[in-house]
Amino acid sequence: MIGIFDSGVGGMTVARAVEQCLPDHPLLYLGDIARSPYGTKSARTIIEYSVENTRFLVQNGAQIIVIACNTASSVATDRLRQEFNIPIIEVISPAVQQAITRSRTGRIGIIGTRATIRSGIYEEKIRQQKPEYKVFPKACPLLVSLVEEGWINKRETKMILRRYLHDLKNQQLDTLVLGCTHYPLLKQLIQTRIGKKVTLIDSSEATAYFLKSYLGAKEDYQPKPHHDSGQNRYFVTDLTETATHIAAKIFGRNIELLPIQNFPN
Repeated sequence: MIGIFDSGVGGMTVARAVEQCLPDHPLLYLGDIARSPYGTKSARTIIEYSVENTRFLVQNGAQIIVIACNTASSVATDRLRQEFNIPIIEVISPAVQQAITRSRTGRIGIIGTRATIRSGIYEEKIRQQKPEYKVFPKACPLLVSLVEEGWINKRETKMILRRYLHDLKNQQLDTLVLGCTHYPLLKQLIQTRIGKKVTLIDSSEATAYFLKSYLGAKEDYQPKPHHDSGQNRYFVTDLTETATHIAAKIFGRNIELLPIQNFPN
């Protein structure tokens, strides 16, 4: 079973992409809505939350963990790999590899939460492979909250996006990494404001493709035949009307979100 967690509903973009790439693998999702957003919190707190989320998923049968959160991926991956003796997949490396592959000029922009951008993890991973590339990071701290509130097509969201992307538009980017799994829900708005010639890298899709390749080489993780995607379970630490609406929008169908009482136990 594949366990996936995020700070809220944004990680469902990863779950949806995994569902499409690996329809025979059962999924277990945890959205930590009650403690969202992670991007404004300290590294110590993010690590603590990530350990609690992973422990919940493992206790409920997860054999592999996908950190469907760029913020948690940037600061908590090493700790999770030390603490849990199962594969831990983060969303940053697959997105970096795809950005490097698709960039024609070596001018790559990164947008993400404050914690992700502050960590410098994207620049580090890109320059490990391509030291000559130019990387332009930009923190966009309000976007996660806007998505979590369901303000995807609001005038205020469009104005904030325009302001965030203004400086990046002047850097002659050819590639922009959506360094947060909430951002695919704003993909059309971002594309319009950054320019149609800029290739957007969706970390959700990149991670799903990577996971498919990874599991294809692991006999221990082959699924049982005829898995029904309706058996997937989606837990949340707080059940809101907005979360239910966004989940339906992401998956294109109604999703039953299961609230967890007294999390963490």
